Amino acid sequence: MLKLLRIDNFVLIDRVELVLDKGFTVITGETGSGKSILLAAINLLLGERADFSVIGKKSTKSFVEASFNMEDRFVDFFTANDLDQQQDILIRREIVKDGKSRAFINDTPVQLAKLKELTSLLLSVNSQFNTFDLRSSSYQMELYDDMADTTSMRMKFLHDFLTWKANCQVIRKLEEKRNLENSQKDYTQFLLDELSQLDLKNTDYSIYESALSRIENADSIREVAIQMTHLSEDNGPYSTLSTLLSKIEKISLSDAKMTQFAAQLKAVLIELKEMMNEAEELVNDIEIDPEAHRMMLAKIDEFNRQLNKHRFTHQSQLVELENQLKDTTQESEQLDSELELLLIENESVHKKLVGLSQLLHENRIKAAKGIENSIKDCLQELKLSDTEINFQLSVSELKENGASDLSILFSANKGMVMTPIEKAASGGEMSRVMLALQKIISDKRKLPTVLFDEIDTGVSGEVAQKIGLLLRAMGENMQLIAISHLPQVAAKANNHFKVEKDSDGTATKTYVKRLENEEVAIEIARLMSGEVITSEAILTAKNLMN
Repeated sequence: MLKLLRIDNFVLIDRVELVLDKGFTVITGETGSGKSILLAAINLLLGERADFSVIGKKSTKSFVEASFNMEDRFVDFFTANDLDQQQDILIRREIVKDGKSRAFINDTPVQLAKLKELTSLLLSVNSQFNTFDLRSSSYQMELYDDMADTTSMRMKFLHDFLTWKANCQVIRKLEEKRNLENSQKDYTQFLLDELSQLDLKNTDYSIYESALSRIENADSIREVAIQMTHLSEDNGPYSTLSTLLSKIEKISLSDAKMTQFAAQLKAVLIELKEMMNEAEELVNDIEIDPEAHRMMLAKIDEFNRQLNKHRFTHQSQLVELENQLKDTTQESEQLDSELELLLIENESVHKKLVGLSQLLHENRIKAAKGIENSIKDCLQELKLSDTEINFQLSVSELKENGASDLSILFSANKGMVMTPIEKAASGGEMSRVMLALQKIISDKRKLPTVLFDEIDTGVSGEVAQKIGLLLRAMGENMQLIAISHLPQVAAKANNHFKVEKDSDGTATKTYVKRLENEEVAIEIARLMSGEVITSEAILTAKNLMN
């Protein structure tokens, strides 16, 4: 249970420290005194997002801290999250003006999600706004699952459902990508086939171009080569230089310069002789094969056509393009394989979802009659003895909460046709139905502490008296805290706190005071008669309390 609540520098609250007891505790106060501020602080402990405007003027930081009894059923949470286990559970939220918000469990910083997970086991807050939520189909199903003990099954379904939906989204994107690639696939393959025929990796087209140039100039090459072979004829350059060499050699012994000329001339004659021999071989080797010429010409033409087509200038660019096209083709094949595997996997998840949704639906149906009877019994205590309530479940398509549609049919009086509760119930009836639902849920979940915020809205008189008695009875099995404005409810509390607002002329502050004995009777009298509290009102208040 909640043992201690501290609030510091929160809106109009400088500092509040509440020591709470077992049983039924009521919190009262005039309209605008600050009861909503108190509730907002408690909601921070439940993991609500921080609103930094709540930081008071006393300092740049606000904090809310609560101490709960440690129970054996919470040990698994502390072990799983590697948190220190102490005699009490200490929960703390801090908000700083620089935009920082921190959460602590037993003085260890934790993520907000972990704080929510723990406080959902410790404390439940039900406000008058939940009564409006009862008109929402999703909220109706959430409450129903709590009462039917099917919440854990729904959460397991939700986990698999979200996985399936995420996979469906991935599959849809992959299919869109595949359809786009398929529309370009034939053209990609066509381009790849064209480049593959060029055999770019094994063919150097610069050599081909040189060879083709030689074939196309074969006649001129042969003519020049023949002329080169005639250099050795009489009176030709070779013969003339040989005669000159003989003359130089005769005088070289007596002249060093002539010796140098002789050596240089010998080298020239050797080069000239080799050149004439190669020219003679060239004359014999040059042959033009018309078929080879045609094939080579066709290859070069296709190579140049591909360069022009892709606006390239080098063979290396064509090789790079070919590699890119091959990668695209392989990626397309991999995409097909990935998509096929994902479809198979998602179909398996879908079958699992269908089976789980059917089991969930069956368990919901089994629980309906028992829930209806429990609610009727509770509503009978709340002066709705002729109430009929029926939970109708029908099979629907798969959605986040399973494959069930829920309709809560309601009739408050005999002879009236049952209609959906969101259309049939009045405000007061809604409050009582919500109280009955929350009583059943609290019993099911075995929460140590439950807080009701004006759950008695829209009722008065004897109904208010019945609500007070029910809350007191609930307080025998749990710690129950109620923020109320009804004297009939406040009179049944075991403990009473009053929220007050005071101004010293310069600042307004909110306080929370524990009332004892005569103070309780005076506050209940105020709730009945307003600011003017008579002795008769105090006597009536004491009678209510008794």
